[in-house]
Amino acid sequence: QLKRAISVAAKNIAKFHKAQRMEEITVETTPGVMCTQRAIPISSVGLYVPGGNSPLFSTVLMLAIPARIAGCRKIVLCTPPNKEGKVHPAILYAARVAGVTEIYKVGGAQAIAAMAYGTETVPKVHKIFGPGNRFVMEAKQQVSTQAAAIDMPAGPSEVMIIADELANPRFVASDFLSQAEHGPDSQSILLTTSNDFAQKLPKVIDELLNTLPRKEMMLKSLAHSRIIVLKDNDEIMEFANSYAPEHLIINHTEADVLAQKVENAGSVFIGPYSPESAGDYASGTNHTLPTSGYAHAYSGVNLDSFCKKVTFQRLSKDGLQSIGQAIELMAENEDLMAHKLAVSVRLE
Repeated sequence: QLKRAISVAAKNIAKFHKAQRMEEITVETTPGVMCTQRAIPISSVGLYVPGGNSPLFSTVLMLAIPARIAGCRKIVLCTPPNKEGKVHPAILYAARVAGVTEIYKVGGAQAIAAMAYGTETVPKVHKIFGPGNRFVMEAKQQVSTQAAAIDMPAGPSEVMIIADELANPRFVASDFLSQAEHGPDSQSILLTTSNDFAQKLPKVIDELLNTLPRKEMMLKSLAHSRIIVLKDNDEIMEFANSYAPEHLIINHTEADVLAQKVENAGSVFIGPYSPESAGDYASGTNHTLPTSGYAHAYSGVNLDSFCKKVTFQRLSKDGLQSIGQAIELMAENEDLMAHKLAVSVRLE
């Protein structure tokens, strides 16, 4: 059954990411001057898959499938083993399905260092992807200035929910709890204009929490989660865009209108039947997303994350003659006379 579920998710993830393929662009900017942009895959990538609280085999799919579609030749996966030194079989199965080429049983900051610098066992990669705790995140940020690129800064997970008085409180409460399940430093936030809904929700959260196995850990997350009552939808969207949540759920009668006003978010879930869990697993979008306000400037992982955009230009003799004088004048006025010379000797 789990194999079939993984197959459903893998198919949707592949379908969505294949649609992101960029066609080569060629433009003749001036007669005789041809400029091209081409997406070229990063040759070797490293994927980090946590194994602490949960065996995150879904993350294997989210990272390795787009890497394979992009054409990365080497896809290296690092994941921490359990106390017996074994990796969860679902992680291994997902790795096979997704196209991982090498797996190493190592976790934490040391896994990031191994992939960034290379060891006798673990190969050096050019870019590192994947979520992790604050130590993994710190390691990724440190190596990004020295040894390897990273997908994005990302730390503890978060969800922001926009709901009105007509939202089903059990839906909203379950979204709070699914986020709390990510770890003790996760955060859930409700934005609403309804005092009644805000008063009602904590009791529903408590009722559902008592049915779940990770209650103690989830209580730590809920301790720094918040319910915020604002005056109108404009104030709600201003707050949401300022916070720039990793996940934004809009469970509201005007969901489509509010969704059009989203400027900063990792991934948006529109309507009452779009829980974060859908994007976490099987809708097809990627669940590796910017947190801690980084959605102001960063995208979540997508096909482009595994490619470089390389530009090419070819100038004919006539093409260089047509823009040569402009190049010479600009180079001369920047006091870069060798740049001018490289054009002048050709024009002569």
